[in-house]
Amino acid sequence: MAALVILLFWLATRNMKLVPGKGQSLAEMALDVVRVNIAEDLLGKKDGKRFLPLLTAIFFTVLAMNIPGIFPGMNVAGSSLVGLPLTLAIVAYVTFIYAGLKKHPGAFLKNSFFPPGVPWPIYIIVTPIEFFSIFILRPITLALRLLMNMVAGHLLLVLCFSATDFFFFSVALDDAGWARFFGLGTFAFGFVFSVFEILVAVLQAYVFTLLTTVYIQLALAEEH
Repeated sequence: MAALVILLFWLATRNMKLVPGKGQSLAEMALDVVRVNIAEDLLGKKDGKRFLPLLTAIFFTVLAMNIPGIFPGMNVAGSSLVGLPLTLAIVAYVTFIYAGLKKHPGAFLKNSFFPPGVPWPIYIIVTPIEFFSIFILRPITLALRLLMNMVAGHLLLVLCFSATDFFFFSVALDDAGWARFFGLGTFAFGFVFSVFEILVAVLQAYVFTLLTTVYIQLALAEEH
């Protein structure tokens, strides 16, 4: 899938023109989803441009690894295995910590653990919560959100098409009539869920990239 993404973008951009052709236009529209709707919208033009390569890579990596979940004969998304979501979550984690430390080297960690404006005795409760929320829950929830959504979609398709196989090929011949009726129903549900999984694949890529950008934005915020 990585090779396919690289090939598609190379074919679309190998002969760039001021008036784009169809391939270049599609590539620019796809890139603008990240550049305009995520990076610049949340981070502004300067910081959006700075982090755009990483955010674009995350978006298209997640999208490309989600799509195989609907391919007949594969039906397993790369992101439904824990390694990929965990790796991308670590990348996002390192990035927003780096962004905060670079923008606010003396205040990022201090303000993360000790939010300004809170009475000192309350820090006994607030500091552990902030630490757990920012430095532990963020990467874990990023990874689990993507993983669980893709695993759930995979299980739905497995159930539908396994039932179809059972009703068409495993039921005794005497019951073949009613079994095929149910088999058509499970196949129809499987087809509908396959189309729905395309939407989920795009949505999860968008959400993962959006949350990564939000964490970077929070790290760059002036209160740090």
